[in-house]
Amino acid sequence: MSAETVAAPMKVSEAVGRIIARMGAAHVFGVVGSGNFRATNALIAPDAERPEGIPFTAARHEMGAACMADAYSRSTGRLSVVTVHQGCGLSNALTGIGEAAKSRTPVLVISGDTPGGQYGSNFYIDQDKVVEGMGAVAERLHSPASAVADTVRAVTRAVNDRRTVVLSMPLDVQEGTIPEGQRALLDQMAPPVPPTPAGASPEAAERIAALLAGADRPVIVGGRGAAAGVGPIRALAERAGALLTTSAVGRGLFHEDPWHLDVMGGFSTDGAAELVREADLLLVFGAALNRWTTRDGTHLRGKTVIQVDDTPRAFGLHYPVDLEVLGDAGLTAAAVDVALAARLGAEGKRTGYRTDQTRARVAASLHWRDQPFEDVSDPVVAGDPDSGRIDPRLLTNRLDEMVPMERVVVPDGGNFNAYPAMHFRVPDNTGYCVPLAFQSIGLALSSAMGSQLASPDRIAIAGVGDGGLLMSLVELETAVRLKMPLMVVVYNDAAYGAEVHHFVHETDRLDTVQFPPTDIAAIAAGFGCASVTVRQDSDLGAVQEWLDGPRDRPILIDAKIADFPSWVLAHSFAEGE
Repeated sequence: MSAETVAAPMKVSEAVGRIIARMGAAHVFGVVGSGNFRATNALIAPDAERPEGIPFTAARHEMGAACMADAYSRSTGRLSVVTVHQGCGLSNALTGIGEAAKSRTPVLVISGDTPGGQYGSNFYIDQDKVVEGMGAVAERLHSPASAVADTVRAVTRAVNDRRTVVLSMPLDVQEGTIPEGQRALLDQMAPPVPPTPAGASPEAAERIAALLAGADRPVIVGGRGAAAGVGPIRALAERAGALLTTSAVGRGLFHEDPWHLDVMGGFSTDGAAELVREADLLLVFGAALNRWTTRDGTHLRGKTVIQVDDTPRAFGLHYPVDLEVLGDAGLTAAAVDVALAARLGAEGKRTGYRTDQTRARVAASLHWRDQPFEDVSDPVVAGDPDSGRIDPRLLTNRLDEMVPMERVVVPDGGNFNAYPAMHFRVPDNTGYCVPLAFQSIGLALSSAMGSQLASPDRIAIAGVGDGGLLMSLVELETAVRLKMPLMVVVYNDAAYGAEVHHFVHETDRLDTVQFPPTDIAAIAAGFGCASVTVRQDSDLGAVQEWLDGPRDRPILIDAKIADFPSWVLAHSFAEGE
């Protein structure tokens, strides 16, 4: 055999990258070190299938990379990849990995790992235990002979099980070569074929139809798990005379329906919450019914609750319900619609909750920006450069009017949280990302960047507190480098405001959660952002200039806000939290 026909041995690191690329990786985010350098380069390299290669975004911190990937996959439904160094690189990413894992986002993390037995290495940690402790799935390359199968298994679990998977790659295994007989397999790799969805059983569909037929005020709730079934769910709601609402992460699913209430639970307006409380039946598709969505369970009382989900572990995770139904949201809704139509016969559909009186109540309570409030802004005093505090509701309402609806809204956690989360309207579910499954502050900036990369024609709006922004502001350099049309709204109260308002009634020793004023606008300008300090409504002219311009760099709005407790605090600090 001539030398020309003998292929050079392929290292495991190269094979891993090529397999993941062939199996459908849509975008790669990461911080590259020696332990993940070769696998990353193989992953993003051009080939016959992808002449341009896989897009790669170099983050400045591993947590930022993980949050970007989480948001990107939430928006697109496609597999994103995070690539990190062993040990400290992985540990830096853990908060973002935890957020993705709790959200069941299909993300694959590839991480270098110390060779087996090298417990004295500075990089050594038990990566599998750490990953499993964060709620993610731990996979690893066990040997050069098994590396192909190990990688295929990791990708398949991430995509088909909708899980966040960490594939640890020991350095010695990466340096090995895959068996020659497995080389041909690499060219045959393709994205995993997802399991065929299954609807509920006919008996379950009949039971739901019977309950809907007997309900006078039904409400249908959609979570992220209902995203693919919006059409059948809306059709069922129309036949049953049901109002529609969503969990927080499902916000925007039913935005086109005139009978939707926006978000249920802690974020809902008083009028919307009242309509849900008065319901006599809740039919829930693909939502976890956690304490936020249910207002600590109060929205479940005094009514029949039916939960439909395609994952058995969703049932009873937070609260018991009257009927648990295993099945795909869209297929189940369609089957119930058929069963209900048969029950109604010539009647066709029920009036249910869809009365003229209810229509008026829905319209009046739909948007937070339309709810009346007393402006508590503090005026600017001539000669006092530190005076002037703008009401965060006024600020957000003004920005909502200014920014085009082609947007993605990404709120961070904190006392201010409900203002960006709910006073900004959203165009659809793709235009909303809530990285609060882990209830960590500091994730929204990077998450907004991942969302913007997923929807490049939209403006991403990150609503953050000064504390969360200062935790994560290093990624402003990434946003500037990528020339992102990103708007960062900083609700700056010079404190961890949630803690201030929670503990102010028991002590005046709050110096641990209050800080001197910080010129965040100047910091952002140092990164290359457009920036403006806002103390009053008239300061927003610079924002309009940015909106009218090329939007080829981010803008940061350092809003000095009037400080008062928001309504979400009652839910944030319930007993046991």
